[in-house]
Amino acid sequence: MGRHIVARLVQIVITFFLFLTAVYFLMDAQPGDIGNIYLNNPKLTAEQRTRIRASLGLDKPPLERYVLWMGNFLKGDLGLSFSNYPRPVMDVLVERAPRTLALFLSATVVSFYFGFVLGKVLAWKRGSLVEYGVTLGGVMLYTVFTPWFGLMMIWLFAVIFKLFPIGKFIDPILWRKAPPGVQANSVFIQMLTTTLIFSIVAFIWLLFCRRVRPFWRKQAQTAGLLILLLGLVGYWLSTGLSIYALDILHHLILPTLTLTLISFAGTMLLTRNSMLETLREDYIMAARAKGLPEKVIRDHHAARNALLPVVTSLVFSLAFALSGGIITETIFSWPGMGQTLLIAAELEDIPLAIGALVFTGVLALLAHLTADILYAYLDPRIRYQ
Repeated sequence: MGRHIVARLVQIVITFFLFLTAVYFLMDAQPGDIGNIYLNNPKLTAEQRTRIRASLGLDKPPLERYVLWMGNFLKGDLGLSFSNYPRPVMDVLVERAPRTLALFLSATVVSFYFGFVLGKVLAWKRGSLVEYGVTLGGVMLYTVFTPWFGLMMIWLFAVIFKLFPIGKFIDPILWRKAPPGVQANSVFIQMLTTTLIFSIVAFIWLLFCRRVRPFWRKQAQTAGLLILLLGLVGYWLSTGLSIYALDILHHLILPTLTLTLISFAGTMLLTRNSMLETLREDYIMAARAKGLPEKVIRDHHAARNALLPVVTSLVFSLAFALSGGIITETIFSWPGMGQTLLIAAELEDIPLAIGALVFTGVLALLAHLTADILYAYLDPRIRYQ
């Protein structure tokens, strides 16, 4: 297993280098650049245009720009964003990436859980009216036109019922009263940090509860999670920033709900089809012949093997969240990586567009490595030499 991971890391490095090269030259080859905004100004003299072009690095040949860019990239420098001048591209990515990851990670995890649970139940009860109805609804959600569905969610929950904000990341009126030094991005990062710590501690506690006797296991799990949740609430109340964290969370709910409804249907249908294939295997018949309970056969024998293609879909959906985020983040005016890439493309901000695509490439390559490791863990028949 160790050799395989090392070999995969070497492949990832080579693939990433080729990906960087292809992205740079493809983006650089598109006609026009942001310099045209300044160069076409009739009030500028020819000398001023030349100086501006030189200051933006647009006067050098493409190969020389590529060598300079690659050298700076190895130092962690992606250049300056033309549309956010003079902010570095890395600063823009560090600010926007957590917002996209939080939105799509929360939606994907929730949709994966409910989709997997519903999918295995539907496959187990194949042929019932419930199975037909839920499957039909899942197909409709899976094939729905995302922009239309997002606008309908905004119209229903934000305009008609007024339960959630129409869009954006924060409420500017509320944040005007924020204490000096309190910024939305810092509060959001603090929210992500506390959520991550809560998730890790909760996961460790659930693993520990597996050693508890079955009669007391559920009570121990519930009590532990309740104590952790109360501790999390108490921490935010003590900081005095809970009202601002709730505002960000309030803006996050509607886009997360929209993505969850669309994504869970795909996971549910994939789980259902994978379960139907697994239920035909000989070891399922052998488990039934042993007299094992139906729930044990479904959850411990059939569902675990049906999980493999679902896990692959989950990992890759996280990696390519940016591509779907362009539509979702634009509809909900969510200032994440998808909206950043769209604005960079419209303004011909090549350094920022390349940086956003590099971010996607890193996630995609890490997803391939994660999928390989998870396959070996979930399926004992898979062994890497």
